[in-house]
Amino acid sequence: MLRGVSLRVTRPRVAVLSAVHDHPHADTDSIIGAVREHLGKVSHQAVYDVLGALTAAGLVRRIQPRGTVARYESRVGDNHHHAVCRSCGAIADVDCVVGTAPCLTASDDSGFVIDEAEVIFWGLCRDCSTRSVSERTVSSRKDSHV
Repeated sequence: MLRGVSLRVTRPRVAVLSAVHDHPHADTDSIIGAVREHLGKVSHQAVYDVLGALTAAGLVRRIQPRGTVARYESRVGDNHHHAVCRSCGAIADVDCVVGTAPCLTASDDSGFVIDEAEVIFWGLCRDCSTRSVSERTVSSRKDSHV
């Protein structure tokens, strides 16, 4: 993959690319941890530099939903979207909502040639939603006995 985008194959690049593939939507600290497990000592700056090079080359995608740290994923080349849990911050891929890329058609493109649409769905993941319902049930039982 690295050679295919004219990047030299180095141990840090291979380790970072593997970490992103193995940990979808991982933040930089998580990627650094995974790389250090594989390579041993590596600087934060080295990982940031590799992530920048991989992103610029189109091998990884950087996403940063509002109010969160940057995260990286290896799913590139399509126009998928994301769902983000408001409670725990979990992120899941969401395939195109309707149609083909760019998935959504702007009502007024303002002269732009649009080739991508970024949509983020916000809500509660299954675990947080279940926990929330269960907490409300317990809370309402306590209130009814008071």
